[in-house]
Amino acid sequence: MSAALDFASALLLAVGALFTLAGGIGLLRLPDVFTRLHGAGITDTLGAGAILLGLALAAGWSLLLGKLLALLAILALLNPSASHALARAAIHGIRRPWLGEPEN
Repeated sequence: MSAALDFASALLLAVGALFTLAGGIGLLRLPDVFTRLHGAGITDTLGAGAILLGLALAAGWSLLLGKLLALLAILALLNPSASHALARAAIHGIRRPWLGEPEN
């Protein structure tokens, strides 16, 4: 594999790791279920997508490339749909969106 592909693969893996780390921090720091879903859903989709693209670049032209791209397509379709379904279930349950702290 060429040095350019190695660099692009490493860059995508690092970007994916940073997005995934940001999603994990968002789960800990954000105040309610809706903001946590927003933080985790977007960053996990982007983070896992970048990691899968980095792995696909490292895999080269093989059967593994097709499997990684299929997994990326499934992830891109299901992760936002699952976040939306969880948010709708929470809004129809007892959860209400956080409106911030009242001002004095």
